[in-house]
Amino acid sequence: MNISRTQFIIRFVVFGFVFLFATTSLLGSMGVRGFPKYPDSLLGLDSPVAWKRTASMIVSPVKVVLMGPLLLLGVDFLQDDPPPPFVGVFFIFYWALLASGVHYLLQKIQLDSMRKTSNSYGKIKDQ
Repeated sequence: MNISRTQFIIRFVVFGFVFLFATTSLLGSMGVRGFPKYPDSLLGLDSPVAWKRTASMIVSPVKVVLMGPLLLLGVDFLQDDPPPPFVGVFFIFYWALLASGVHYLLQKIQLDSMRKTSNSYGKIKDQ
């Protein structure tokens, strides 16, 4: 990968917020919002509109990964109504850790594949 870890993390966090905003705005019942509000669920699976329910089911694996710790805490953030900066800072911290791990794994996969190709070019086939 030719991208630095810092640039990868910044892009990952920005695209995470764009994804969250787009899915919340399109699939939520309250209109354009950055974070889901009380009548909506975090995953958005309980919509009465068929296309929204289907789209939510398709997008739900990505949302589970991006919003995982928020879903596992057992606290209903939508009813407790935390201040938006708290939720945003939480997502930035979690996504930075997630992006760092993804960048490390992608870099390791790329280095392993480069080693295999360089070793295969160096061998002479005997026939």
